[in-house]
Amino acid sequence: MKFITGLLLGLGIGVILGLLFAPQSGEATRAQLSEQGIMLKSGNFTEELRARANEALTQGRDLYSRTKNELNERYQQSH
Repeated sequence: MKFITGLLLGLGIGVILGLLFAPQSGEATRAQLSEQGIMLKSGNFTEELRARANEALTQGRDLYSRTKNELNERYQQSH
């Protein structure tokens, strides 16, 4: 019973804080959600998601490569 009470209290506090500190108005949020719903129905959402995932993957690989090279250089300098 305590868990459910804590869960509901946390949910309520989260909703209140979300409403107080929302970065945009409710009208703008509804418009954005509507636009994303249209994109999802039209199939453009999948293409955009795939493009973002590929971009994130490329950035991750670049970061990995730079970090690996930097660590190798530091290791070689210390030995």
